[in-house]
Amino acid sequence: MDIRFAILVVTIAVLMAAGVVTRIGSFTRIAQVALVALLVPLFYKYHRKLYIIIRTLPRDIRFLYRYVNADKETKRFVKNNTTVMKIFKERVRLYPNKPCFIFEGRTWTNAEIDEYSCRIANVFQQAGYVKGDAVALMMTNRPEFIATWLGLGKIGVITALINTNLRLQLLIHCLTVAKVKSLIYGEELSSAVDEIRDLVQDIKWYKQGAGVNDSQEGTENLDKLMAEASPNEPTVKEEPGYRDNLLYIYTSGTTGLPKAVLMPNSRYLLVTMATYHMLGLRADSDIMYNPIPLYHMAGGLVGTGCALVKGIPSVLRTKFSVSHYWTDCIKYNCTLAQYIGEMCRYLLSAPPRPEDSKHPVRLMVGNGMRPQIWQQFVDRFKIAQVTEVYGSSEGNANIVNVDNQVGAVGFVPSILPKCLHPVAIIRVNPETCEPLRGPDGFCIRAEINEPGMFIGLIKQGNASREFNGYLDKEASKRKVLENVFTKGDKAFISGDILVQDELGYFYFKDRTGDTYRWKGENVATAEVEGVVSNVAGYRDTTVYGVQVPGMEGRAGMAAIVDPECLLDFKALAEGLDRALPAYARPIFLRIVNELEMTGTFKLKKINLQKEGFDPTKIQDKVYFRSGNKEYVEVTPELYQEIISGSTKL
Repeated sequence: MDIRFAILVVTIAVLMAAGVVTRIGSFTRIAQVALVALLVPLFYKYHRKLYIIIRTLPRDIRFLYRYVNADKETKRFVKNNTTVMKIFKERVRLYPNKPCFIFEGRTWTNAEIDEYSCRIANVFQQAGYVKGDAVALMMTNRPEFIATWLGLGKIGVITALINTNLRLQLLIHCLTVAKVKSLIYGEELSSAVDEIRDLVQDIKWYKQGAGVNDSQEGTENLDKLMAEASPNEPTVKEEPGYRDNLLYIYTSGTTGLPKAVLMPNSRYLLVTMATYHMLGLRADSDIMYNPIPLYHMAGGLVGTGCALVKGIPSVLRTKFSVSHYWTDCIKYNCTLAQYIGEMCRYLLSAPPRPEDSKHPVRLMVGNGMRPQIWQQFVDRFKIAQVTEVYGSSEGNANIVNVDNQVGAVGFVPSILPKCLHPVAIIRVNPETCEPLRGPDGFCIRAEINEPGMFIGLIKQGNASREFNGYLDKEASKRKVLENVFTKGDKAFISGDILVQDELGYFYFKDRTGDTYRWKGENVATAEVEGVVSNVAGYRDTTVYGVQVPGMEGRAGMAAIVDPECLLDFKALAEGLDRALPAYARPIFLRIVNELEMTGTFKLKKINLQKEGFDPTKIQDKVYFRSGNKEYVEVTPELYQEIISGSTKL
């Protein structure tokens, strides 16, 4: 028994016994003895649960208070059938001169963003666009990006936010699946558009940023059209509503072609309310730093919603820069800053500078902070609050870590019973990742500290638990699990393996398909990547399993960026031995000049997995480690020995 609860139980028993002594012979004595006899076993049986509730009570009360406030505002939006555009219009009326976005030294006020959006709306309304039409937007980060989709939203047109890194077939795919009628693109992306111009039919091209005198055959000059358009609010016959689609945001495509995610006004406002209330933001004093791509959910929703809806100015940057991150925060007096993916590791790998701790940032919010660097990051950069968020563009399985629990991606309140939790972890087959079901046919909840599939229970009509899905209806169906815990219920399948501790905190383990099995053990690549990267001096690293003929499972392989060949293999091996169990240590290394990465700082590994460790098919150097020996270069001869089984793994 926990010593604290043992003391509590004994104290209660003593106090009751004292009461008994003073009331000998009375009915009260009998009642007290009976109560003691009842409570002591109960305390003994449930002492751990009570301890957890008491320990997490401050966290849970703070969370529930913020959740209730966010929910109240969200319900008001539902009742009034409101949209992002309507809310922002009211802000413009009340605070026309308040800063909205700051970019490259220029401050855009609410009124300026609104005027730009009105001109966009009038240009496309006059061109015949109506509610439900789709227009693609491909532009680097700047205020015009947000003002463009805001303007299209005013007339009910849906904006498909295109990844600026896409080229050729991937770009064509994104335009095609969204059935866009036109593409608005920044002048800086002209070459990417020119490559596909003759390959795409029935799409109109609008170029922005080249100046009113620019002329290109087959392309509309958006600058010129904007200059001639009315700056007044457009008159709309069929206004968009709360549940109407506002944006399409694409998945990153790390495991296939990008899919267009439906992003209605309801979803945008939900994300904004959650950001504002759960983070405890201050509309009168906070300034957000956003160097994340605006075509991404983190940059495009979290990084813009509070500016449009709550009046928290957002500092935009064209792209993330290690050398400018903290100097920008100092320059613009940012109090909160965003991160995503590997950005924090890049910041930590930079040489120390005075700016590291002279910035005014009190809170950082994002996802992808590796647990292995979390405390180092907080200590070096003096960040009072790191708010790690778990979620996806399309999913409803969203959680948040609001109290600095190192490594946690979120939690559920301990004071609420499991039946009220909107998320859960279920057991899955480690090989197929298919849900395991009990004799009753329902899914089995994972035990405390047992890895499993993270799911979000669906409840249509509830903004936080809805699943809007993709444009591709079949792809949407594949993400829904039916008859989960009761007959007829449904859940969104995240595709991620998480684990939950007894305090209710969730920790990310791996993505399904990334976990591999070796020596009878499941290896989570995300955890191994964090360790290898740290030991290798914060280098870009991705870990995956490769097949070895005659061997069960997959052997671990790490691709490490080391273009200057400075990696100390002996020190690496020693560091991995200290930090990882034998089965999780990479057996193969591949030294590369760079790793393919998405625009949102996620490492790709599909091609690396396919190429394996054959030195005759790979230009990069490959190294092998057997047992506790050092890494040695894989020659064609050694490769044959490995696959023949004469060299043991």
